[in-house]
Amino acid sequence: MARRLIALIVVVGVCGLSQPLGAQTVRDNGDRVILVTIDGARTQEIFGGLDLDVFRSTLKDPTTIESTGTYKKFWAASPEERRRKLMPFFWTLVSKDGSIAGDHHAGSSVRLGNGHWFSYPGYAEILLGEPHDEAIKSNDAIRNPYTTVLETIRERLQLPSTSVATFASWSVFNQIAEHKEGTILINAGPGSVAGAAGEASRIAALQREIPSPWENNRFDAFTFHLAVDYLRTVKPRVLYVAFNDTDDWAHDGYYDRVLDAYARIDGYLSELWTWVQSDPEYRGRTHLLITADHGRGRTAQDWRDHNSKTEGSQDTWIALVSPRMDRRGEWGEGSALSTSQIAATLADWMGIDWNADHPNAGHAIR
Repeated sequence: MARRLIALIVVVGVCGLSQPLGAQTVRDNGDRVILVTIDGARTQEIFGGLDLDVFRSTLKDPTTIESTGTYKKFWAASPEERRRKLMPFFWTLVSKDGSIAGDHHAGSSVRLGNGHWFSYPGYAEILLGEPHDEAIKSNDAIRNPYTTVLETIRERLQLPSTSVATFASWSVFNQIAEHKEGTILINAGPGSVAGAAGEASRIAALQREIPSPWENNRFDAFTFHLAVDYLRTVKPRVLYVAFNDTDDWAHDGYYDRVLDAYARIDGYLSELWTWVQSDPEYRGRTHLLITADHGRGRTAQDWRDHNSKTEGSQDTWIALVSPRMDRRGEWGEGSALSTSQIAATLADWMGIDWNADHPNAGHAIR
């Protein structure tokens, strides 16, 4: 099965009234949006940190678990302590400046709408606002049959293609992120960076010198640093960053490297958000949404896998940081969300009514 990565969207803009497409009037509110996806990120690690049963199952001698560097680095007595040791910035962010849904222990749930429970259908659901199980049913590099929310934001706000950018570790994002080729800027997978200059050129050279173990993916470090360089130099209206190391190492059975990937991504989020808050064009007007394309198995026997036959693969989570939302911390009892609500939420933040043209899509989270 092809590997996936996890991702960000940043939307940046200027004020004024844009020309509508169709009958819908769109008012450009000048806001920015950041969407981040972390491929195959289980709710168990997001809400509970190191899973001792899973880690123990990967060791040749489980009796030595307490002497391992991974245990010493990430283990703590409670789920709350463990998740903060794994992703300290993330949990500070969603506690003080945002909120997070999907912890079933708190009475919250986030589920996939599609029935396949793997990457391309999951990413398509994020970007389209509804599942298309008959048309999108594999991880093959086929062109997305439908116009994505990224393309729609660009068209409705009349932005140049360079103002809506996707940086992804998985090469199939070249097909996932847009229906019409060339509508937005996409930099995905292990290929070279066309037209790269300065810092991006240096990163691209390193990317070629340090190939990943996976044919269709590059390491998340290259994806992140290319994305941040683009953000700082071009200041796009929309930036989508999709990470993938968590899923790749999980499929290969390296749980210690999965945890290290979470910790690195936490550092990336800290660097990204710190820069956003330091820039006057972004500070106070940037929305951030972080999520995953699917879950994975819940037990030590099936945690490496995810598909329609592996329970837990349908479970995911959504973190939201928005100047328009005052909810903080974990969503509680009775709160149920769906991945199919993400497209409408991103569009809504940019002043666009996604459901006007997509009546079957999920509604914006407010």
